Amino acid sequence: MSPERPLASIDLDALLVLASAVAREAGATLLRLREVARTDVTTKSSVTDMVSDADRASERLIVERILAARPHDAILGEEGGERPGTSGVRWIADPLDGTTNYLYGHPAFCVSIGIEWDGEAVVGVVYDPSADELFAAVIGGRATLNGSPIRVSAKADLPTALIGTGFNYSAQERAEQGRVLAHVLPRVRDIRRRGAAALDLCWVACGRLDAYFERGLQAWDMAAGDLIVREAGGVTAAIEGGHAVPGSMVAAPPALIEPLLALLLEAERGAR
Repeated sequence: MSPERPLASIDLDALLVLASAVAREAGATLLRLREVARTDVTTKSSVTDMVSDADRASERLIVERILAARPHDAILGEEGGERPGTSGVRWIADPLDGTTNYLYGHPAFCVSIGIEWDGEAVVGVVYDPSADELFAAVIGGRATLNGSPIRVSAKADLPTALIGTGFNYSAQERAEQGRVLAHVLPRVRDIRRRGAAALDLCWVACGRLDAYFERGLQAWDMAAGDLIVREAGGVTAAIEGGHAVPGSMVAAPPALIEPLLALLLEAERGAR
């Protein structure tokens, strides 16, 4: 973080309030459009990577609300690309994480909004409109669910851990992920795949999952959830070690992170 723009110079609580309100409004838009969302569906990177009018409407709303309140901020959105800014604040938004679930009528979808200050994650909000659950965190504060504090699980034993994961849109990558999963599955309690990475990370943060891993995530998939996990007492990392980055994410309680990383690397070596 730049010494010319210290963290104390920005009102994180105000950013949290704005992000929460925007996420809730975008979530309400998704619920309203749910019944007609299937009428205009296109694909992005592959035939399994879908985008709908609902994605675009949600992102338009998010961008409009942010710029109305903070016109000098930068914004990175999944559907609209990157808009530069001059304030040092960058919003990273996934307007609809879990598009496939949304289009098929599964309730596991959400709005994810992360905020960076000079490149460091400082606020994260994930809203699940189907359950009316708002997960939120501020750097150096605490993670919450609808305003109540949350913590990662106390699990320390990998063989009894419930692990979440997700799959890439590329058929070739999915095949390799399947081989990795075949190695991991007998060595943990079970695997869950919900199809919305931001929600998976929040479920780690509140103990509904013991841990989570995935390759192939984008910045907007993890920007909010990564911070929420860490402020809930968890650890995030890349599968290779070091900080979690787009493309390589593991989230777990402190006692599980090293054994899970070791298992994943062992599984990936065997899958090649």
